[in-house]
Amino acid sequence: MGWAIALHGGAGDIPLSLPPERREPREAALRHCLQVGVAALKAQRHPLDVVELVVRELENNPHFNAGRGSVLTTKSTVEMEACIMDGNTKRCGAVSGLSTVVNAISLARLVMEKTPHIYLAFDGAEAFAREQGVETVDAINFITPENIERLKQAKEANRVQIDYTQPIQMDPTKEKPIVDGDSQIGTVGCVAVDGEGNLATATSTGGLVNKMVGRIGDTPVVGAGTYANSYCAVSATGKGEAIIRSTVARDVAALMEYKGLSLKEAASYVVEECTPKGTCGLVAVSATGEVTMPFNTTGMFRACATEDGYSEIGIWPPSAEN
Repeated sequence: MGWAIALHGGAGDIPLSLPPERREPREAALRHCLQVGVAALKAQRHPLDVVELVVRELENNPHFNAGRGSVLTTKSTVEMEACIMDGNTKRCGAVSGLSTVVNAISLARLVMEKTPHIYLAFDGAEAFAREQGVETVDAINFITPENIERLKQAKEANRVQIDYTQPIQMDPTKEKPIVDGDSQIGTVGCVAVDGEGNLATATSTGGLVNKMVGRIGDTPVVGAGTYANSYCAVSATGKGEAIIRSTVARDVAALMEYKGLSLKEAASYVVEECTPKGTCGLVAVSATGEVTMPFNTTGMFRACATEDGYSEIGIWPPSAEN
Protein backbone atom coordinates (compact mmCIF):
# COMPACT_ATOMS: atom_id res chain seq x y z
CA MET A 1 0.00 0.00 0.00
CA GLY A 2 1.18 3.50 -0.83
CA TRP A 3 -0.04 6.83 -2.10
CA ALA A 4 -1.14 7.30 -5.70
CA ILE A 5 -2.58 10.13 -7.77
CA ALA A 6 -4.07 10.46 -11.25
CA LEU A 7 -5.53 13.42 -13.13
CA HIS A 8 -7.07 14.13 -16.49
CA GLY A 9 -7.70 17.06 -18.79
CA GLY A 10 -10.47 15.59 -20.89
CA ALA A 11 -11.06 12.83 -23.42
CA GLY A 12 -12.28 12.90 -26.99
CA ASP A 13 -11.32 12.93 -30.64
CA ILE A 14 -7.79 14.23 -30.15
CA PRO A 15 -5.98 13.96 -33.50
CA LEU A 16 -2.43 12.64 -33.60
CA SER A 17 -1.73 15.71 -35.72
CA LEU A 18 -2.52 18.02 -32.78
CA PRO A 19 0.02 20.82 -33.29
CA PRO A 20 2.70 21.44 -30.66
CA GLU A 21 1.31 24.87 -29.74
CA ARG A 22 -1.91 23.13 -28.68
CA ARG A 23 -0.40 19.99 -27.17
CA GLU A 24 2.59 21.28 -25.24
CA PRO A 25 0.84 23.81 -22.94
CA ARG A 26 -1.62 21.11 -21.87
CA GLU A 27 1.12 18.56 -21.27
CA ALA A 28 3.06 21.16 -19.27
CA ALA A 29 -0.05 21.91 -17.20
CA LEU A 30 -0.60 18.24 -16.45
CA ARG A 31 3.05 17.86 -15.45
CA HIS A 32 2.83 20.90 -13.15
CA CYS A 33 -0.42 19.75 -11.55
CA LEU A 34 0.95 16.25 -11.04
CA GLN A 35 3.95 17.73 -9.24
CA VAL A 36 1.63 19.85 -7.08
CA GLY A 37 -0.40 16.79 -6.14
CA VAL A 38 2.60 14.58 -5.44
CA ALA A 39 4.16 17.25 -3.23
CA ALA A 40 0.92 17.55 -1.26
CA LEU A 41 0.68 13.79 -0.76
CA LYS A 42 4.32 13.62 0.34
CA ALA A 43 3.54 16.41 2.82
CA GLN A 44 0.81 14.12 4.19
CA ARG A 45 -2.07 16.31 3.11
CA HIS A 46 -5.42 14.52 3.16
CA PRO A 47 -6.45 13.27 -0.31
CA LEU A 48 -9.52 15.54 -0.18
CA ASP A 49 -7.21 18.54 0.10
CA VAL A 50 -4.99 17.15 -2.64
CA VAL A 51 -7.72 16.66 -5.25
CA GLU A 52 -9.20 20.09 -4.54
CA LEU A 53 -5.78 21.71 -4.84
CA VAL A 54 -4.99 20.00 -8.14
CA VAL A 55 -8.38 20.70 -9.69
CA ARG A 56 -8.14 24.36 -8.69
CA GLU A 57 -4.85 24.51 -10.61
CA LEU A 58 -6.53 22.94 -13.63
CA GLU A 59 -9.52 25.29 -13.37
CA ASN A 60 -7.17 28.25 -13.44
CA ASN A 61 -5.60 27.07 -16.71
CA PRO A 62 -7.48 28.28 -19.81
CA HIS A 63 -6.29 25.30 -21.86
CA PHE A 64 -8.88 23.07 -20.19
CA ASN A 65 -12.68 23.11 -20.14
CA ALA A 66 -13.20 24.19 -16.54
CA GLY A 67 -12.97 27.48 -14.71
CA ARG A 68 -11.26 30.05 -16.92
CA GLY A 69 -11.38 27.80 -19.99
CA SER A 70 -15.07 26.83 -19.72
CA VAL A 71 -16.85 26.43 -23.03
CA LEU A 72 -20.01 28.33 -23.93
CA THR A 73 -23.69 27.43 -24.02
CA THR A 74 -25.83 28.04 -27.05
CA LYS A 75 -26.64 31.48 -25.56
CA SER A 76 -22.90 32.38 -25.28
CA THR A 77 -22.93 32.04 -21.49
CA VAL A 78 -20.82 29.97 -19.10
CA GLU A 79 -22.37 27.35 -16.81
CA MET A 80 -19.68 25.60 -14.77
CA GLU A 81 -20.16 22.53 -12.59
CA ALA A 82 -18.07 20.47 -10.20
CA CYS A 83 -18.16 17.67 -7.65
CA ILE A 84 -15.91 16.47 -4.84
CA MET A 85 -16.21 13.33 -2.73
CA ASP A 86 -14.45 11.71 0.22
CA GLY A 87 -14.21 7.94 -0.13
CA ASN A 88 -14.19 6.72 3.44
CA THR A 89 -17.13 8.83 4.62
CA LYS A 90 -18.93 9.21 1.25
CA ARG A 91 -19.43 12.85 2.08
CA CYS A 92 -19.77 14.83 -1.14
CA GLY A 93 -20.70 18.19 -2.59
CA ALA A 94 -21.70 19.32 -6.06
CA VAL A 95 -22.56 22.52 -7.91
CA SER A 96 -23.94 23.43 -11.34
CA GLY A 97 -24.84 26.51 -13.33
CA LEU A 98 -22.04 28.72 -12.01
CA SER A 99 -21.18 31.83 -13.99
CA THR A 100 -19.05 33.95 -11.63
CA VAL A 101 -17.25 31.55 -9.26
CA VAL A 102 -13.52 31.32 -9.98
CA ASN A 103 -13.06 27.82 -8.54
CA ALA A 104 -16.20 25.71 -8.76
CA ILE A 105 -14.52 22.77 -7.03
CA SER A 106 -13.96 24.77 -3.85
CA LEU A 107 -17.61 25.81 -3.78
CA ALA A 108 -18.57 22.14 -4.16
CA ARG A 109 -16.47 21.36 -1.10
CA LEU A 110 -18.18 24.12 0.85
CA VAL A 111 -21.56 22.65 -0.08
CA MET A 112 -20.31 19.38 1.40
CA GLU A 113 -18.93 20.93 4.57
CA LYS A 114 -21.18 23.92 5.26
CA THR A 115 -24.67 22.79 4.25
CA PRO A 116 -27.00 19.87 5.02
CA HIS A 117 -27.21 19.24 1.27
CA ILE A 118 -25.14 17.64 -1.48
CA TYR A 119 -26.03 19.61 -4.60
CA LEU A 120 -26.68 23.32 -5.22
CA ALA A 121 -27.26 24.85 -8.64
CA PHE A 122 -27.68 28.11 -10.55
CA ASP A 123 -28.99 31.10 -8.52
CA GLY A 124 -28.92 29.19 -5.25
CA ALA A 125 -25.33 28.11 -5.76
CA GLU A 126 -24.28 31.63 -6.76
CA ALA A 127 -25.98 33.07 -3.67
CA PHE A 128 -24.25 30.50 -1.47
CA ALA A 129 -20.91 31.46 -3.02
CA ARG A 130 -21.48 35.09 -2.09
CA GLU A 131 -22.48 34.10 1.44
CA GLN A 132 -19.29 32.09 1.85
CA GLY A 133 -17.10 34.85 0.46
CA VAL A 134 -15.47 32.71 -2.24
CA GLU A 135 -13.68 34.47 -5.07
CA THR A 136 -15.97 35.59 -7.87
CA VAL A 137 -15.50 37.70 -11.00
CA ASP A 138 -17.78 39.11 -13.64
CA ALA A 139 -19.05 36.36 -15.93
CA ILE A 140 -17.41 38.03 -18.92
CA ASN A 141 -14.01 37.06 -17.50
CA PHE A 142 -14.68 33.41 -18.33
CA ILE A 143 -15.54 34.07 -21.96
CA THR A 144 -12.34 33.68 -23.96
CA PRO A 145 -11.89 34.51 -27.67
CA GLU A 146 -11.02 30.85 -28.28
CA ASN A 147 -14.32 29.66 -26.85
CA ILE A 148 -16.28 32.27 -28.78
CA GLU A 149 -14.75 30.78 -31.93
CA ARG A 150 -15.46 27.21 -30.75
CA LEU A 151 -19.12 28.09 -30.21
CA LYS A 152 -19.28 29.68 -33.66
CA GLN A 153 -17.90 26.51 -35.24
CA ALA A 154 -20.32 24.30 -33.32
CA LYS A 155 -23.29 26.43 -34.33
CA GLU A 156 -22.25 26.36 -37.98
CA ALA A 157 -22.06 22.57 -37.83
CA ASN A 158 -25.33 22.43 -35.84
CA ARG A 159 -23.93 20.16 -33.16
CA VAL A 160 -23.17 19.90 -29.47
CA GLN A 161 -19.52 19.01 -29.02
CA ILE A 162 -17.90 16.52 -26.68
CA ASP A 163 -14.50 17.30 -25.21
CA TYR A 164 -11.83 17.58 -27.91
CA THR A 165 -14.16 17.08 -30.86
CA GLN A 166 -12.40 18.41 -33.90
CA PRO A 167 -14.11 21.66 -34.96
CA ILE A 168 -16.17 21.66 -38.12
CA GLN A 169 -16.28 24.68 -40.40
CA MET A 170 -18.37 25.22 -43.49
CA ASP A 171 -16.67 25.02 -46.88
CA PRO A 172 -17.90 28.22 -48.59
CA THR A 173 -17.43 26.72 -52.06
CA LYS A 174 -19.28 23.48 -51.45
CA GLU A 175 -21.65 24.45 -48.61
CA LYS A 176 -20.77 21.38 -46.59
CA PRO A 177 -18.94 20.88 -43.29
CA ILE A 178 -15.20 20.27 -43.28
CA VAL A 179 -12.94 19.42 -40.36
CA ASP A 180 -10.38 22.12 -39.69
CA GLY A 181 -8.51 23.90 -36.92
CA ASP A 182 -7.64 22.70 -33.42
CA SER A 183 -9.43 20.37 -31.06
CA GLN A 184 -11.67 21.35 -28.21
CA ILE A 185 -10.67 21.47 -24.58
CA GLY A 186 -11.60 19.02 -21.87
CA THR A 187 -13.11 18.47 -18.46
CA VAL A 188 -10.61 18.15 -15.59
CA GLY A 189 -10.43 15.76 -12.67
CA CYS A 190 -8.17 14.27 -10.03
CA VAL A 191 -8.22 11.19 -7.80
CA ALA A 192 -5.86 10.44 -4.92
CA VAL A 193 -5.17 7.93 -2.19
CA ASP A 194 -2.73 8.28 0.70
CA GLY A 195 -0.59 5.64 2.38
CA GLU A 196 -3.39 4.78 4.79
CA GLY A 197 -5.95 4.08 2.08
CA ASN A 198 -7.92 7.32 2.37
CA LEU A 199 -9.49 8.14 -1.01
CA ALA A 200 -10.91 11.26 -2.67
CA THR A 201 -12.02 12.47 -6.08
CA ALA A 202 -12.81 15.82 -7.69
CA THR A 203 -14.09 16.75 -11.16
CA SER A 204 -14.83 20.13 -12.76
CA THR A 205 -16.12 21.19 -16.18
CA GLY A 206 -17.70 23.83 -18.35
CA GLY A 207 -19.81 21.16 -20.06
CA LEU A 208 -20.33 20.80 -23.81
CA VAL A 209 -19.80 23.41 -26.50
CA ASN A 210 -23.19 24.76 -27.66
CA LYS A 211 -25.10 22.94 -24.90
CA MET A 212 -28.59 24.12 -24.04
CA VAL A 213 -28.84 26.59 -21.19
CA GLY A 214 -29.58 24.60 -18.03
CA ARG A 215 -28.07 21.35 -19.28
CA ILE A 216 -26.32 19.38 -16.52
CA GLY A 217 -23.72 16.75 -17.37
CA ASP A 218 -22.15 13.83 -15.59
CA THR A 219 -19.50 15.76 -13.63
CA PRO A 220 -21.68 16.83 -10.67
CA VAL A 221 -23.81 13.69 -10.68
CA VAL A 222 -22.50 11.49 -7.87
CA GLY A 223 -21.95 7.99 -9.23
CA ALA A 224 -21.78 9.08 -12.87
CA GLY A 225 -18.80 11.34 -13.46
CA THR A 226 -17.52 11.42 -9.89
CA TYR A 227 -17.51 8.79 -7.15
CA ALA A 228 -15.40 7.49 -4.27
CA ASN A 229 -15.86 4.91 -1.56
CA SER A 230 -13.52 2.77 0.55
CA TYR A 231 -12.51 0.73 -2.53
CA CYS A 232 -11.61 3.37 -5.09
CA ALA A 233 -11.93 6.95 -6.32
CA VAL A 234 -13.01 7.69 -9.91
CA SER A 235 -13.23 10.81 -12.09
CA ALA A 236 -14.73 10.42 -15.58
CA THR A 237 -14.68 12.58 -18.69
CA GLY A 238 -16.29 12.51 -22.11
CA LYS A 239 -19.90 12.60 -23.26
CA GLY A 240 -21.90 13.33 -20.14
CA GLU A 241 -25.14 11.78 -21.30
CA ALA A 242 -23.44 8.44 -22.02
CA ILE A 243 -21.58 8.53 -18.70
CA ILE A 244 -24.78 9.24 -16.77
CA ARG A 245 -26.64 6.40 -18.50
CA SER A 246 -23.86 3.98 -17.60
CA THR A 247 -23.30 5.27 -14.03
CA VAL A 248 -19.63 4.95 -14.92
CA ALA A 249 -17.88 5.96 -11.71
CA ARG A 250 -20.16 4.00 -9.38
CA ASP A 251 -20.03 0.89 -11.55
CA VAL A 252 -16.24 0.75 -11.28
CA ALA A 253 -16.57 0.76 -7.49
CA ALA A 254 -19.45 -1.74 -7.55
CA LEU A 255 -17.53 -4.25 -9.68
CA MET A 256 -14.70 -4.11 -7.17
CA GLU A 257 -17.00 -4.41 -4.18
CA TYR A 258 -19.46 -7.05 -5.38
CA LYS A 259 -17.52 -8.94 -8.06
CA GLY A 260 -14.06 -8.80 -6.50
CA LEU A 261 -12.50 -7.33 -9.65
CA SER A 262 -9.24 -5.43 -9.47
CA LEU A 263 -9.32 -1.69 -10.14
CA LYS A 264 -7.87 -2.17 -13.62
CA GLU A 265 -10.32 -4.95 -14.49
CA ALA A 266 -13.33 -2.99 -13.25
CA ALA A 267 -12.40 0.25 -14.97
CA SER A 268 -11.55 -1.50 -18.23
CA TYR A 269 -14.87 -3.36 -18.25
CA VAL A 270 -16.90 -0.20 -17.66
CA VAL A 271 -15.07 1.82 -20.31
CA GLU A 272 -14.88 -0.89 -22.96
CA GLU A 273 -18.13 -2.80 -22.42
CA CYS A 274 -20.60 -0.41 -20.78
CA THR A 275 -20.17 2.87 -22.66
CA PRO A 276 -20.34 3.50 -26.42
CA LYS A 277 -17.00 3.83 -28.16
CA GLY A 278 -15.80 7.41 -28.38
CA THR A 279 -17.68 8.65 -25.32
CA CYS A 280 -15.72 7.95 -22.14
CA GLY A 281 -12.45 7.99 -20.27
CA LEU A 282 -11.62 7.94 -16.58
CA VAL A 283 -8.85 8.04 -14.03
CA ALA A 284 -9.05 5.96 -10.87
CA VAL A 285 -7.03 4.87 -7.85
CA SER A 286 -7.71 2.09 -5.36
CA ALA A 287 -7.31 1.95 -1.59
CA THR A 288 -4.18 -0.18 -2.06
CA GLY A 289 -2.47 2.35 -4.30
CA GLU A 290 -3.32 0.96 -7.74
CA VAL A 291 -3.90 3.43 -10.56
CA THR A 292 -5.56 3.12 -13.98
CA MET A 293 -6.51 5.55 -16.77
CA PRO A 294 -8.55 3.79 -19.51
CA PHE A 295 -10.46 5.53 -22.33
CA ASN A 296 -12.41 4.51 -25.43
CA THR A 297 -11.91 7.80 -27.24
CA THR A 298 -9.07 8.66 -29.60
CA GLY A 299 -7.15 10.16 -26.68
CA MET A 300 -7.28 11.52 -23.15
CA PHE A 301 -4.96 14.04 -21.55
CA ARG A 302 -3.83 12.24 -18.42
CA ALA A 303 -1.09 11.89 -15.82
CA CYS A 304 -0.40 9.74 -12.78
CA ALA A 305 2.23 8.91 -10.18
CA THR A 306 2.62 6.33 -7.40
CA GLU A 307 4.74 6.10 -4.28
CA ASP A 308 6.86 3.32 -5.76
CA GLY A 309 8.19 5.70 -8.40
CA TYR A 310 5.94 5.02 -11.39
CA SER A 311 4.72 8.06 -13.34
CA GLU A 312 3.07 8.66 -16.70
CA ILE A 313 1.92 11.60 -18.78
CA GLY A 314 0.10 10.81 -22.00
CA ILE A 315 -2.53 11.73 -24.55
CA TRP A 316 -3.01 8.81 -26.94
CA PRO A 317 -2.74 5.05 -26.40
CA PRO A 318 0.90 4.01 -25.90
CA SER A 319 0.85 2.17 -29.24
CA ALA A 320 -0.12 5.37 -31.05
CA GLU A 321 2.46 7.54 -29.30
CA ASN A 322 5.42 5.25 -30.04
